[in-house]
Amino acid sequence: MKIRWKLRMAAAQREVWTGAQLRRLLADKAGLELSAASVSALLTKEPTQVKLSTLAALCTALECSPNDLFEVDTTPIEQHVRPPQPAAEPKAASSGGRSMPPL
Repeated sequence: MKIRWKLRMAAAQREVWTGAQLRRLLADKAGLELSAASVSALLTKEPTQVKLSTLAALCTALECSPNDLFEVDTTPIEQHVRPPQPAAEPKAASSGGRSMPPL
């Protein structure tokens, strides 16, 4: 599954061009105080995780839905199937060591 982060596009569609503008919106509209570095990272990097509270604040500040912020590719991944391996032949019992249980 591939997830594409679209925050930059969603912000631009609402005429939010800088991290400072987004940071101000988050504080004013959603009550979320993020550092300048955190906002910059949200705008410039593909996050591996986002808190639900941050996602909700972004949606509130930008007046959008989560679908506007990321896209999930649900195309099944083609997996290579290995051909079945032939069953191994049983080993001959040796006279020493452990004994085999009765069959």
